Amino acid sequence: MKKIETIIRKSKFSAVKKALHEVGVNFFSYWDVTGLGNEKEGHVYRGVSYSTSDIQRRYLSIVINDDFEEQTIQAILNAAATGEVGDGKIFVSEIIECYRIRTGEKGGSTLN
Repeated sequence: MKKIETIIRKSKFSAVKKALHEVGVNFFSYWDVTGLGNEKEGHVYRGVSYSTSDIQRRYLSIVINDDFEEQTIQAILNAAATGEVGDGKIFVSEIIECYRIRTGEKGGSTLN
């Protein structure tokens, strides 16, 4: 099993969610987060200067079986990319075990 954690633009969340559903990823958790990025210059909007280094993002945590890894990553990459600085990051890590609390069942079948 794999855990895919991704940080994306909030404006791309709907597109990413739809893309994940299309490849069969129907359960994940998400949070609104604020982070610091590489972009150091500020922007002016309606005469007000603001920093783009502290930017609102959405953090998604997805646990999948190994055979869904590549298509899940591709769905996120395709749906979240704008080609601009600040599109986000994807992190992949191993999950050793998973348990369904209700039944005590363990293993990859608990993700269904």
